[in-house]
Amino acid sequence: MKRMFLPLRICLSLILFLFIGLPFIALLISSIAAGWQWPDLFPETFSFRAWEYILVGSSGTWQSIGTSLLIALIVMIINILLAVPAANALVRFQFRGKRLAEAILFAPIIIPPFVAVMGIHLTFLRLGLTETILGVVLAHISPTLPYMVRAVMVSYSTLSTDWENQARMLGAGPIHRFYHVVLPHLLPGIAAGASLSILISLSQYLITFIIGSGQVVTLPILLFPFISGGDPAVASAYSLLFAGMAILALFSLDMALKKYYQTKNPSVLKVKGAKR
Repeated sequence: MKRMFLPLRICLSLILFLFIGLPFIALLISSIAAGWQWPDLFPETFSFRAWEYILVGSSGTWQSIGTSLLIALIVMIINILLAVPAANALVRFQFRGKRLAEAILFAPIIIPPFVAVMGIHLTFLRLGLTETILGVVLAHISPTLPYMVRAVMVSYSTLSTDWENQARMLGAGPIHRFYHVVLPHLLPGIAAGASLSILISLSQYLITFIIGSGQVVTLPILLFPFISGGDPAVASAYSLLFAGMAILALFSLDMALKKYYQTKNPSVLKVKGAKR
C-alpha cells in the first residue's frame, strides 16, 4: 500500500512546493535583481543593494521588526486575557442580549477596518493615545480579538463541566481547577487564536499608520511605500523579511506549546516518539 501511494505523495508534495515555494523564489530573485523587465525570464545582472539597504543601512529595519513583534506579543497576551472569560460566558451561559453581544464581538471580521479605525482615531486623539505604542496595541485588539474568542469558544464547547465538578469534589479550588483541568484543554484553541492574532497584528498597515501617525514604525509601514511604486528589489527583500518574521513568531509559539506539554506530560511524548 505504501508503494502504491508513494507516487501520489510525491506529486502532492511537488504541487505543494510549487504553490508555496515558487512565490518565495520569485521574491528572492527579484530582491537581488538589478533591473528585471518583461519579457526576460531571468534578470540580466544581480546586485545585493536591496539587502544592504534594509539590513546594514539606516532604514530602521531592525527597530521596526522589534516594534512589530512587541506590539504583536502584547496584543496576543491581552487577547488571551479577554477571550478566555468571554468564551466561557458565551458558551456556558444563557443571558439576555447574548446574540447581540456575539454580533458586536464578531463585527470586526465583517466590517472593513477603515470604518472602525476612524472612530477609534477620534477617541484616541481626545485621550492622547495617538502616536504611541499603547494606542496602536489597543487599536490592534479590534481586528484580532474576534479570532481569538472564536478559537477558544470551540475549545470550550468540547469541555465537559463534569471534569471541573470532579475536581471540585476532590477539593480543588477555582484557580487549581482552571490551571489543571480547563487550561490544558483550552491550549490548542488558545494556540490557534494566538497564531491568528500574531499574523493579523503583524500585517496591519492602515490601523498602525492612522493611529501611530507615522511615529510608530512597524515593518508594514516601511514595506508599503516600496510596494506601491517604489523600488521593487527593496520591496521584495522586505516581503521576504516580513514572511521570515511571521514564520519565526509562529515557530516560537509552537515550540513554547510543545515545551508546555512536554513539562506537563513527558511520558506521553515519549510514548508518541517511540511509536514514530
